[in-house]
Amino acid sequence: MKTKCAKCGYESEDNLGKFQTPLCNICFRFAPNEEKKFKEYILEKIDGKLLNTFRKFSEVGNLQKKGMLAKASQGLIMSRPPFGYKFENGNLVPAPNFQEVEEIFEEFLKKDVSLTKLAKKHGLSVNGLKKILKNFTYIGKVKFNNQIHEGKHKPIISSTLFNHVQNKLERLGIK
Repeated sequence: MKTKCAKCGYESEDNLGKFQTPLCNICFRFAPNEEKKFKEYILEKIDGKLLNTFRKFSEVGNLQKKGMLAKASQGLIMSRPPFGYKFENGNLVPAPNFQEVEEIFEEFLKKDVSLTKLAKKHGLSVNGLKKILKNFTYIGKVKFNNQIHEGKHKPIISSTLFNHVQNKLERLGIK
C-alpha cells in the first residue's frame, strides 16, 4: 500500500515511520528519536531537489547491488583477489603463495597459537588474518549480501578444514 511521507510528501511503499508517522526511507533515516524533536523535524521545510538527488543515488545503488548479486550467483568475485589467489585472463586462480593459505588454516587449529603470533609469522595484521580465516572463497564459494554461492574458481582448502576453523573461531568468540 502506498503512503505519502509526512515530511516530504513523496509517495512510496514505505511503512509507518517513527511515532506512527509515515516516512519515506530518506526522511526516516534523518528523523530524530525524541518525540518533541521529531514533531519539529516534520514541520521543517525540505528541499525537494536535494531529496530527489538522494533518491537517484539510491536507485543507482540498488541497480548496482542487483548486478553484483547476479555476478555472485554466477560464481564470480567482484572485488580484488583474496590472499593466495590472483586474476588470470579474468579468472580467479591460485597464486604462487596459495599453499600459505592452507598453512595458516592448519596452524590456527593448533592449541598454542595466538592470532597475533600467527599474523606476525605470515606478515599480516590480526584483522587481515581474521578475514582470511572467514573467507568462503578458499573453499570455492562466493559470499555476497549474506548469501553463499558456488564459485567458478578452484578451492585452496577443504570444506572440512574450513569448518573446523569456523568452529574454533566461534568457540573463542572471535568475530
